[in-house]
Amino acid sequence: MLDYLLLFIPAAFLVISVLVSIKAFEKGKSAKRTVLTQILSFCAVFAFCLVCPVVAHAADAGAATEAASSAAGLGYIAAGISTGLSCIGGGIAVGGSAPAAIGATSEDPKNFGKSIIFVALGEGCALYGMLISIMIISSL
Repeated sequence: MLDYLLLFIPAAFLVISVLVSIKAFEKGKSAKRTVLTQILSFCAVFAFCLVCPVVAHAADAGAATEAASSAAGLGYIAAGISTGLSCIGGGIAVGGSAPAAIGATSEDPKNFGKSIIFVALGEGCALYGMLISIMIISSL
C-alpha cells in the first residue's frame, strides 16, 4: 500500500504545481516565471523519483532479479524519452505550420488540401515516436 502512495505523490505534486502556476499567472505574474516554476517542479519530481527507489520498484513489482528490473526500467525511460521528444518536435512543427496553413486557406480556400499536408507531417513525427515507444514496451 505504501508503494502505491509513493506513486501518487509525484503525480499529485505536478498537478498542484500546475494549479499554482495558473493562479500565479492569473494574478499577474509573468508567463516566463510560471514556465520556469513548471520546469523546476518537474525537476523536483524527477529528483524525487530518482532518490526514492520504492517508486520505481512499485512500477515494476513483477521482476525477479535486480538486473531484469534495471533493464525494464531503462526500457520504460527509453519509451518515455522517445514519446516525449517526438511530441515536442511535432508540437514545434505544428506550431509553425498550422498558422501558415490557416493563413493560406483564408487567402484562397483551394489551398486547404495542399497546406493541411504540412500540418499532418508534423503530427506524423509524434505518431512515429509513440509507435517506437509501443515497440519498446512490448519487447520488455
